[in-house]
Amino acid sequence: MIYVFFNPLSNNKKGTLAEIELRKIFAEKELEFVDITTVKNAADELKKLNEDDEIVIAGGDGTLTRFADDIYDIKNKQKIFLYPCGSGNDFFNDIKSTCEFENKLVPINKYLESLPEVSVNGIKRHFINGIGYGIDGYCCEEGDRIRSTSDKKVNYTLIALKGLLFKFKARNATITVDGETKSYKKVWLAPTMIGRFYGGGMMITPMQDRLNKEKLVTAAVCHSATKFKILSVFPKVYKGNHVSHTEILEFRTGHEVTVEFDKPTALQIDGETVRNVISYSVKYN
Repeated sequence: MIYVFFNPLSNNKKGTLAEIELRKIFAEKELEFVDITTVKNAADELKKLNEDDEIVIAGGDGTLTRFADDIYDIKNKQKIFLYPCGSGNDFFNDIKSTCEFENKLVPINKYLESLPEVSVNGIKRHFINGIGYGIDGYCCEEGDRIRSTSDKKVNYTLIALKGLLFKFKARNATITVDGETKSYKKVWLAPTMIGRFYGGGMMITPMQDRLNKEKLVTAAVCHSATKFKILSVFPKVYKGNHVSHTEILEFRTGHEVTVEFDKPTALQIDGETVRNVISYSVKYN
């Protein structure tokens, strides 16, 4: 039996289209679809499965991170595959050049074995891509607002540009990585990443290896820059070429990262918004 955990709300509420495609792919096999939005905890569902059953995650980064966090503390023996059908697919973009495909699906067990955990506003959660804090969190907050009032596809690039020019105000920040604390002025963003991509294709930390044996994450800090400087550098982030601008960017690696802003700011965990955040902490060990 193949169990498909899917999110009908993914890809701007087009997630149900995955069922049609997967039934074509597995025309000779028996499928059971599980709407992950109706499941309290995916771990409870896995306990019902046999060892020779297989699991397909059909959705985007939000669906995958929810599933990965739910099952993190159990030793499941089923093969897990990803059928990427989200709007951003940053996890898939990060691994696709090095992974093997099986019938249009990506085997992902090894990527879910070890994940960092974020603590923020009383929430503790494992994540698969990264934590966005600053204008990236603002973009997710604004995207949620737009999505609640319209069925149109959310343009995060446009949101970011408008936020940069008019609405978002840079913060002062204190960032501690493995016990070393530094203060920064006029911080535009301060994400912590296990992968390279976030925000629907931005290669914010091109040096990060999600399978690194040392279990290191990368904290990126964009600081001390004018709006016009940010605008000139922003297009380069999609290819990872922004890293050469060391005058406004700093990348710090470690096992533990704490970021504190001087004013409440929205934060995103693999695209899921957390509002009114003063600080967050990440541990990976």
